[in-house]
Amino acid sequence: MMLFVARLTTAIMRRRNRVSLEETSMHASLLTYAASLMVLGWGIAHLFPTKSVVAAFGDISADNKRIVTMEWITEGVALIFIGVLVAIATYLDRTSLLAKAVYLTTIVALNVLSVVSLFTGFRNSFIPFKLCPVIFTGSSILIAVGGMLN
Repeated sequence: MMLFVARLTTAIMRRRNRVSLEETSMHASLLTYAASLMVLGWGIAHLFPTKSVVAAFGDISADNKRIVTMEWITEGVALIFIGVLVAIATYLDRTSLLAKAVYLTTIVALNVLSVVSLFTGFRNSFIPFKLCPVIFTGSSILIAVGGMLN
């Protein structure tokens, strides 16, 4: 259904604005690159405050501090990986079957992270935690639209 809507939108854009196939392709690539940069940037942003995030948990055991540190860094690295993966797929050939599979799996992963964030970090008073679902969902929408435009 979403593929049909994307193709219909592309056809309408081409007729009304006389947008060429090359311009549509460029717009699609820009959308996926923008999503890639959002996710990559959020992943890098995760890595810098790791020490202060762990300290915010207060007086917890050394094992728990290591676990929180590991989980915080793991999420940041996962986001960096997703951002780089989308950028590479777009750069190599965004219309290939492999790129479409990359887009689909990253969309699913970002939306799973978004749901987890909604039920955990979003309930926290710290503003950056509330941004996670917005960034994850927004990025997945950009990837979906960019991946569907041919």
